[in-house]
Amino acid sequence: MAKTLEVVGQVCPFPLVEAKKVIDEIQSGEELIINFDCTQATESIPRWAAENGHAVTNYEAVGEAEWTITVKKK
Repeated sequence: MAKTLEVVGQVCPFPLVEAKKVIDEIQSGEELIINFDCTQATESIPRWAAENGHAVTNYEAVGEAEWTITVKKK
């Protein structure tokens, strides 16, 4: 079961800060879907996931300046 984090409208670093909080609340193997529109987060969220051993299972643009990324907790 995936949990969804809506951080559209939040400026960096808040999408990443919120993602870190929520990933701590879910179980290993669960997925976190992050919907965001902060350009800096397009780099910071995948980098944070990789550095912490989490897998990015989906990453796509869903609008002109809006993205969704799914992170599977290690």
